Amino acid sequence: MFIYNVTTNIEESAQDQWVRWMKEKHIPNVLSTGKFIDAKMSKVLVEEDLGGVTYSVQFRVESKALLERYYQEDAPRLRQEANTLFAGRFVSFRTELEVVDEQHVMRPSATYQLFAYGTLQEKAVQLGVFSRLLTGADDFLSHHKIAVQKVANRYPTLEQTNNDQDVLRGKVYTLNPEELAQADRYEGEAYERMEVTLVSGNKAWVYTAKNSKK
Repeated sequence: MFIYNVTTNIEESAQDQWVRWMKEKHIPNVLSTGKFIDAKMSKVLVEEDLGGVTYSVQFRVESKALLERYYQEDAPRLRQEANTLFAGRFVSFRTELEVVDEQHVMRPSATYQLFAYGTLQEKAVQLGVFSRLLTGADDFLSHHKIAVQKVANRYPTLEQTNNDQDVLRGKVYTLNPEELAQADRYEGEAYERMEVTLVSGNKAWVYTAKNSKK
């Protein structure tokens, strides 16, 4: 995992306009290239000797190769808009960081169990949705299997069966209320969340397509 950090000092007279442009246009445009997982914008809490206000924007990217593609395919066009709108009113420098370790503390309010059998088991997806890697435990959902028909012809969903041989393997993750809401937004309108009892006896939420057999 890599972080592409852009630090910018912007003149105070242009700060409000620049921040609004960054949040509403530039950062969404960078993320829309498909190269980055997410972005975080922060204000640097230091008084600059030469004036202005400094901000840092960190974009997370899976590989150096993807970052190089961004430089070649997207960066010149996206940087040009900033130069056109705020010429002479800002200074930026860029830094590449390689993530060598990540550690997270499980929030004490994490009280919801989620059984994941699809993309929510992927590290990149977890980082994008929850901004952390989840620690999961193997579990099973009986009388269910992956449906042949996929959502949008791409994403998996469940099919309930009466066959004792149909046992679906997945991971159980512990989420707090905010993270469960983030998972709802990630799954979108095509899915709904229902409570199931797993083979372990634990109850957990699971996502299934709204038109799937129950």
